Amino acid sequence: MLKKIALAMLFILPMGVFAQTLKFGHFSSSEIITSMPEFTKAQADLQALEKKYTDEIKRTSDEFNAKYQEYQQAMQKDSLPQNIAERRQKELQDMAQRSEQFQKEASQNMQKAQSDLMAPITKKLDDAIKAVGEAEGFTYIFDLSRTAIPYVNDKTSINVTPLVKAKLGLK
Repeated sequence: MLKKIALAMLFILPMGVFAQTLKFGHFSSSEIITSMPEFTKAQADLQALEKKYTDEIKRTSDEFNAKYQEYQQAMQKDSLPQNIAERRQKELQDMAQRSEQFQKEASQNMQKAQSDLMAPITKKLDDAIKAVGEAEGFTYIFDLSRTAIPYVNDKTSINVTPLVKAKLGLK
């Protein structure tokens, strides 16, 4: 009987000690990232790139509209021979296809640029979180911006947002 109690204590005691050493934290990556100077620069770079694409799309759209209007006017006057009308119609179709292709490429390039610019920012944030987690002895640190966690008990989970900001040199 004494042996069974001792064996049970060997199993229960470590579980109690283990349960007491768990330390949970949470933070908001969106709050931290938006306060990083690297993010502000990345946003400015993305806006500049987007403006270049928007300007080019507008220029090609204006060019297409002008040619289309010219084509419509010529067709209304019945002043174009059939083969010239067909050639201009084909030219307009080609312009529309090129414009559509460019818009698609611009969208893909914007997504890639955003990903490329954000990668070092999120890595820097992740490194800071790991450093805070190791330094403070956390078992888990959850990002409330990236992970859907419906409830966080502030009595048992520590908000480490200020610690991560401090690690990154942010206010």
